[in-house]
Amino acid sequence: MSTAAANDIALQARSLYRSLLRQASQFANYNFREYGKRRTRDAFREHQHETDERRVQELMQKGLKELQGLKRQTVISQFYQLDRLVVEGQKTGKQIGDSGDIVRQKDTGWD
Repeated sequence: MSTAAANDIALQARSLYRSLLRQASQFANYNFREYGKRRTRDAFREHQHETDERRVQELMQKGLKELQGLKRQTVISQFYQLDRLVVEGQKTGKQIGDSGDIVRQKDTGWD
């Protein structure tokens, strides 16, 4: 593989990688979002030392198909938005104090 072709393929692979990560972050659901990002990273790490030009092209085509599917899935997922999870860092609660911090307050129950 020539140096110019290798650089071009590396540039395309990085572009595909960033596109997949960007698209995965569009999921409304935290678990789908994290799974998409993790799956993308794992797939690229698995094949990072691939040198066969034909195999690299096959992987790039597979990645483009995955990107198309991911785009369809993210659009559908945005129709079904749920409340954000605690691990997502949503600020909820009542503002107390001068600094405007959000403080979680426990329910006092039936006492």
